[in-house]
Amino acid sequence: MSRGHGPRARPPLRRRMQRWSGLPLAVLLAATPLLASANEPDAVGAPPPPQETAGGLQQRTILSPQGSFTAEPSLSYSQSTSTRVAIDGVTILPAIAVGLISVRQTQRESLTAALGLRYGLTDRLEVETRIPYVYREEQVREREILQSSDFAGIRDSDGYGLGDVEASLRYQLSSGRGDGAIFTGGLRVKSRTGRDPFEVETDEIPLDDGNSDARNISIYSEQPTGSGFYAVQPSLNWVYPSEPAVLYGSLSYLYNIPRTVTLEGSDGPMRVRIEPGSAIGVSFGMGLALNDRTSLSLGYDHTAVLRTRTDGAPRVDAEFGRFQVGSLLIGASHRLGPRTSLGLSVGVGVTAEAPDVQVTLRLPIRF
Repeated sequence: MSRGHGPRARPPLRRRMQRWSGLPLAVLLAATPLLASANEPDAVGAPPPPQETAGGLQQRTILSPQGSFTAEPSLSYSQSTSTRVAIDGVTILPAIAVGLISVRQTQRESLTAALGLRYGLTDRLEVETRIPYVYREEQVREREILQSSDFAGIRDSDGYGLGDVEASLRYQLSSGRGDGAIFTGGLRVKSRTGRDPFEVETDEIPLDDGNSDARNISIYSEQPTGSGFYAVQPSLNWVYPSEPAVLYGSLSYLYNIPRTVTLEGSDGPMRVRIEPGSAIGVSFGMGLALNDRTSLSLGYDHTAVLRTRTDGAPRVDAEFGRFQVGSLLIGASHRLGPRTSLGLSVGVGVTAEAPDVQVTLRLPIRF
């Protein structure tokens, strides 16, 4: 493999959310040649690397070289749990509440197999498409702890199918000559090819304890595989080689395009315009070369999701307010051959809204 050429550094993806948390791994796969070159002694009489020939006119790039095609199969597993306490009553003292108190526990698991296809139009410009296949499972348990019965409503649901297909365009802004940082700008567009959550039927969980006024809760009868919204995400990424390490970072803004949907209300169907909250993402970290084939990385990824607004429905519950998603990321990359690398990343949630754990395995193959 020519030094200075390899798979590109890909900006991170959010599912819902999801998700998305593979930035250090992608950077490692892209920067492996840079990390490896820090540990490779120059052989006596060896010719200069390609990017330094002809007086250094050729630039160093972390994107796909011109005319290069890369296929990247990946497998990602995500698991999250949450507990929510709801009080419908009156608080007399800070520690005493009179009324109905319910506790809802939710456990979600998802497995996504995806195929990414990248092509280098030039040494500075590449295009990519990503086709995911998603399996999701959710289990909800709710108990009203001030009722006479210990009955807990339990219901689970799953769903699988094609997810939201994505298309991306990335351009390297800086030449990467010398010891300077390499900047790339990106634009990602997400479709609505996955199963729409607004079109999936819901089931009622009856909290039947002998009281005819007992509340019910609604969950999906079948899990959606898409977000239900088109989205556009511009991003700015940078990689800075600093022997024997590579520093990296990313800044992105995700805009979900509003849409009008039909929801079931107490008085029948109603038309509601939903403006999903935009998301501001930032990530940073460091990759360290262990040898000329293997490298490790440690990073942090944080996304601030802004408030979701609706028009035509009752006031939105507090769960649709602003929230923070932060994950600590650990990754490893191993170069299997001149055109193949294997990468593994693990993300651990450090905020309440982040997935508890997310594991991603990637195998980019350049042709």
